Amino acid sequence: GLYPETSALRSWRLPVEGGHDLQVREWGNPSGIAALVLHGGPGSGCSPMQARFFDPARYRVICIDQRGAGASRPAGGTLHNSTADLLADLRRLRQALAVERWLVFGGSWGATLALLHAIDDPTAVTGLLLRGVFLARAQDLASFFQPQAWAPWQRERGSLVDALDDVMQTGTAAEQAELVQHWWRWEQAMDAEPNAPNAPAEPALSGAPLDVLLQRYRVQAHYLRHLCWLEAPPLLDRLDGLPRVPLRLLHGTLDRICKPSGAVAVQHRLPAAEVQWVEGAGHAPTHPAMAAALVSALDAWASEGSFGATA
Repeated sequence: GLYPETSALRSWRLPVEGGHDLQVREWGNPSGIAALVLHGGPGSGCSPMQARFFDPARYRVICIDQRGAGASRPAGGTLHNSTADLLADLRRLRQALAVERWLVFGGSWGATLALLHAIDDPTAVTGLLLRGVFLARAQDLASFFQPQAWAPWQRERGSLVDALDDVMQTGTAAEQAELVQHWWRWEQAMDAEPNAPNAPAEPALSGAPLDVLLQRYRVQAHYLRHLCWLEAPPLLDRLDGLPRVPLRLLHGTLDRICKPSGAVAVQHRLPAAEVQWVEGAGHAPTHPAMAAALVSALDAWASEGSFGATA
């Protein structure tokens, strides 16, 4: 149900404060509706697949690799890398592009950052289409980092995410490779359908795939150690600052990485927000039902300026 992959309109670099140099890619119609895509992770980076939810004839899709992520440099860099830095980067990006307002599209951590961006720069946003929202609460981390699955990294004192960050920052190459392999396999298991037959074990990672995931999890562990700088006040307590723009939350009913209760909590704080439950979908945006729902909402926005009817 996705649009065919197209070549990027252009790829360029955005230097920002703190010694980071960010990669920006654009797809679609340069005169189309401006749409900012915020990738997840933190640390995952953009991919051409994310542009395929958008009609390339009607949208100008803009995707920025956040600090330390994707093709941004330094790869996996955590110095001068915080949520506040990312919000400043989005302001700089919009200024560099001379975009007055844009639709914001994000999933998981990208949904978190989209909400924060709308609060930080409310006149910039025309609407928010968010998938699998992540609230960065301690209970959200505890749901993912289940003690029985992460026993080798547990400490008698200190939190598990502190220990993971220590390995990502200062561990040996072997220690980091072991953690990356486990983290990747655990994510795949958490996103598999419950009661599905066990998939064959992923082969051991090495070379470029290992390097990419090491970069990703180094940034992610850094953010999670700090609860993404959303502890005081928590994200839910900041939502009163959102501009009054259309907001739709799509959430898979089987999402075990970012549980559906997160979307319920957001709607409780924002009764005007629309929640669309995607039956049978987990966390991945590529599940057929989730992909179809996202494409349908974006097509409706391009035609009507709204996300259309919810299923």
